[in-house]
Amino acid sequence: MLAKLTSKNQITLPKAVVSKVDAAEYFEVEVENGRIVLTPVRVQQGQAVRDKLQQLGITEQDVEDAISWGRK
Repeated sequence: MLAKLTSKNQITLPKAVVSKVDAAEYFEVEVENGRIVLTPVRVQQGQAVRDKLQQLGITEQDVEDAISWGRK
């Protein structure tokens, strides 16, 4: 499959290629042996972390206490 590089250095990935990997909004970009390699990356959002802390029953006070303890 071909993908064209625009004058703004943008490439549209073919749907057939993207559908074969996990859904991702961000990609790690590397050059290996003269090839551009895109690796899908999942970026954790702050809300996901807050939700997990809430599920675990960890409060803001618990975090503050842990930070104070760690700084001693």
